[in-house]
Amino acid sequence: MIATSLRSLTLPSSAIRALPLLTLAILAGCEWGEDRPRGSTVERPIFTGERAFELLERQVAFGPRVPGTEGHAAQLAWMLDFLGERADAVIEQPFTHRHTQTGDEFELTNVFARFDPEARDRILLLAHWDTRPIADRDPDPTRRAEPIPGANDGASGVAVLLGLAELLAEQPPPIGVDILLTDGEDLGPGLDDMLLGARHFAENLPPGYRPLYGVLVDMVADRNPRFPVEGYSAQYAPEVVRRVWRVAEDLGYGDLFPDRVGQAVTDDHIPLNQAGIRTINIIDFEFGPANRYWHTHADSPENTSPEGMEAVGEVLAELIYRGG
Repeated sequence: MIATSLRSLTLPSSAIRALPLLTLAILAGCEWGEDRPRGSTVERPIFTGERAFELLERQVAFGPRVPGTEGHAAQLAWMLDFLGERADAVIEQPFTHRHTQTGDEFELTNVFARFDPEARDRILLLAHWDTRPIADRDPDPTRRAEPIPGANDGASGVAVLLGLAELLAEQPPPIGVDILLTDGEDLGPGLDDMLLGARHFAENLPPGYRPLYGVLVDMVADRNPRFPVEGYSAQYAPEVVRRVWRVAEDLGYGDLFPDRVGQAVTDDHIPLNQAGIRTINIIDFEFGPANRYWHTHADSPENTSPEGMEAVGEVLAELIYRGG
């Protein structure tokens, strides 16, 4: 993902100027803007940060999950086994990408796991599972060509979604749920070689696929977590933001989900929004003091914690078992 100016998406200048005020409308004043009632509630199991942290550490133990590496292949096999034991259907979506700068061809794979695939009303949860092949922001210039461990930027979002998969297998939800694990989000270094799995999925949607909305989970394991409203989420899907942030408030996580618009981050939710799936991004883009750990070798388990993953997992679980 890349922190960007909202002007890079050629939004109207009036919308850009209004973004600092959007939270008032998103979280306080506007209607849901829906033509359907919320689904019935189902008692839900509890999501724990400790379990999510175990799943984070398991991924980091594979080594860097850079396309074409042993760690990448090992994680893919593990995720397929993990979800195959829990989801109603697991679909591999392989594709290739020729790097725009090097000309190298990469074999990539999205993983699409479905719970109650016949349900009409459903939501989409997604996270990227690959890791950055270079530590381009590392303070040691001699190590910048090495891949990062990807504990927060990569493993944390996947850990939350796999933890949710365990809950969904334990207690079937009242709506359909899809989990999309995208590949090639962080290949880079430029945007032409990023967001690859999300773009491929958006361009090859299952026939008639139209979830109610989507939620992207990225970088949620900082030791001091805060999830302000991401800028493009506020622009593209304010009603989804309002729904999720209200659930967070209901569960007592209002301090971790502040009602203000933060940075705009070019991330996997952008291609989905462009394909008509209203998708938000739950992200803490300040990783470590002054964001010093992002895209460095400090993106390791000792610099992460279960707290943010538990909050995000609990919010998403509550959302699911309320019926979306």
